[in-house]
Amino acid sequence: MDTHSTDPSLDLSNISKQAEVVVIVVPFPCQSHLNQLLHLSCFIASHNIPIHYATTATHLRQAKLRFNNTTHLRNSQLHFHEFPTPDFISPPPTPNRSTKFPTHLQPTVDSSIHLRQPMAALLHRISGTARRVIVIHDLLMSYVVQDVANVPNAESYAFNPTSRFSPYFDGWQLNGEPILEETPPEGLPSLDGCYTTEFINFITLQADFLKFTTGYIYNSCRSIEGAYIDLIAKDQFNKLIWAIGPSNLGSDSDKRNSHTPKHNCLEWLDKQAPNSILYVSFGTTTTMTDEEIKELAIGLEQSEQKFIWVFRDADKGDIFAGEVKKGKLPEGFEDRVKEVGIVVTDWAPQVEILGHPSTGGFMSHCGWNSCLESITMGVPIAAWPMHSDQPKNAFLVTDILKVGLPVNTWEQREKTVTSSTIAKVVKKLMASKEGEEIRKRAEELGALTRKAVEEGGVSRMELDSFIAHITR
Repeated sequence: MDTHSTDPSLDLSNISKQAEVVVIVVPFPCQSHLNQLLHLSCFIASHNIPIHYATTATHLRQAKLRFNNTTHLRNSQLHFHEFPTPDFISPPPTPNRSTKFPTHLQPTVDSSIHLRQPMAALLHRISGTARRVIVIHDLLMSYVVQDVANVPNAESYAFNPTSRFSPYFDGWQLNGEPILEETPPEGLPSLDGCYTTEFINFITLQADFLKFTTGYIYNSCRSIEGAYIDLIAKDQFNKLIWAIGPSNLGSDSDKRNSHTPKHNCLEWLDKQAPNSILYVSFGTTTTMTDEEIKELAIGLEQSEQKFIWVFRDADKGDIFAGEVKKGKLPEGFEDRVKEVGIVVTDWAPQVEILGHPSTGGFMSHCGWNSCLESITMGVPIAAWPMHSDQPKNAFLVTDILKVGLPVNTWEQREKTVTSSTIAKVVKKLMASKEGEEIRKRAEELGALTRKAVEEGGVSRMELDSFIAHITR
């Protein structure tokens, strides 16, 4: 059998009937979610456990295309399953200052519920090949995997790809701010503007099916937010919990393949001084208005700091369905800054950029993936949240962990951030005594986080505990 077949009707008959454990992984079809569970799949496969990573054909192609280490994808225990891609419209992102939530992705979100039937069919086929079937699913795919409850030798575990800080206080605010055991932090961002009603309804749908899960896997690390992991654990009653982050498992799993050409921005970084470069990127779900792009460009120029700016629009639901209209940089900008900065318009190797000794700061939307990667590499953050969990992640970074500076407060989100504000924050982060102190704290926290995923580290021990549990 071709272990990397993507045929949804894959013949499983020659997987050993005596297999002890087989794992099915079901990611949510959004880039950061796809990536985190693909990393976890590779790690579990390295323990000689058969893994079946199952998603739509479109999103499987996306996950593989953007994965930073194709060597790991060639593990003979790693199998891929293409579910038929449900029909959904894939409109382009629309810049909107009043709400940055990627409403253009809602059709993709809604279409994911149609994966229940092919998921159930796959589960029933694989259940006959092993003593136990383990289903690891994104929290947002709980509805899709509900049929685990009808398979006697199957059990499911919900993977949560966000911080523990954000959902803890989101839940507190959603439930009318009941009394907490401890005083909530002063200045905590509100939920206003974070999500749309449609997306909250989708989350609520998933929550109804979490009763079927045996436990939770958190892409978080006790060295970063141990207190909030413990607080969340109190609310999970009899569920088992593992905090195994960062799921990219540190620098070892993110080394560039020797046969892969080096991205030109990395060659440029090689020529720069240590900690001298600001990396600017707002992830895969952020779209800026022309005015915001202009102010950011001018602000970077006025800061007189060197930078790499990843200048991309948000992903469409189907990233392969035609071109996305890109925003425009100010006339002559790239020529004026060619000695101090470069603009990247394609997919950038973020982990390698953050891990490069020349990178000294990260202007970020504060998606949890980006926060973890920056913290792991010891790089301080200029926090500019846009939607979802990002406002509270940014607050965690700047006010709790104190490894970053705010570019904009959540309460002022509807106002355009001016170029002078951007320049001021960049200078403070990259070229001030306060910035040096923040960088030092980031480097200390980064060292703790890298240690956590090494042999004997707290996250690695929890991951080993999870492997021991599912193979018991």
